[in-house]
Amino acid sequence: MSARNSHANKAAARERLRVERERQAKKEKVRRQVTVAVSAVAVLAVAGGVGYAVVQANKPSHWESVAKESSVTAPKNTEGTNGTTVVVGKASAKKTLEIYEDSRCPVCAQFEQQVGATVDKDVEAGKYRLKYVGATFIDNSDQGEGSKNALSALGAALDVSPEAFMKYKAALYSTQFHPEESQDKFAKDSYLLEVADAVPALKGNAEFKKNVENGTFDAWAMKMSAAFDASGVTGTPTLKMDGKALTVEGSKNPPLTVEEFNAALTPALKG
Repeated sequence: MSARNSHANKAAARERLRVERERQAKKEKVRRQVTVAVSAVAVLAVAGGVGYAVVQANKPSHWESVAKESSVTAPKNTEGTNGTTVVVGKASAKKTLEIYEDSRCPVCAQFEQQVGATVDKDVEAGKYRLKYVGATFIDNSDQGEGSKNALSALGAALDVSPEAFMKYKAALYSTQFHPEESQDKFAKDSYLLEVADAVPALKGNAEFKKNVENGTFDAWAMKMSAAFDASGVTGTPTLKMDGKALTVEGSKNPPLTVEEFNAALTPALKG
């Protein structure tokens, strides 16, 4: 092979090598650009996911939203601003017994199971009227919804009649239906409707069922809860007459038996 051909071959080989290097360099550049782009998309996707999660976490719950509603549908048989005054009994009664309860409260259930029938008889006899104030603070302890949902359902029962309200309240607190405080069973509409089947005026009542499932009185329940919060009462059950708490003699505890209840009530009726 001549020196000229050898030189030409080497030059051609160097050119081919240069072209191949440039091709590889371009390929590597494209690869890096794609990698960067994909990484950027992934970062944006993660950021977007985190952003969505943050937005969802900060999004007001249904109950927080209805609590802010200015327009409230109040049940029938209520009075006052937003219908948060619930008084049951004969207008001729000279005294009013105020009762503060949370539907999930186990001590409220104990009171209702032991003393509820006596209260019903007294109200029916006109011995006093009953003013009910519903609370939902137990939900705050476990991010529950049962206290609020049950209070809304009680509004649906009150919309039917005061008698249906009283019987439904008794059923919710009964040994048959009242759950352990740790079980948020009242959060389920289906369970509230199951309890309602024990009340003749509510069993098969399409309007009541619709109001429970549609949350017709959810906003009202939150206004009632706010009324409880503003009352200064810090625990349930609390009983008051003429602004004075009815307690077991020598203590601050609410009466949980008929005997304790009558002992606290008798002097209050005379006062």
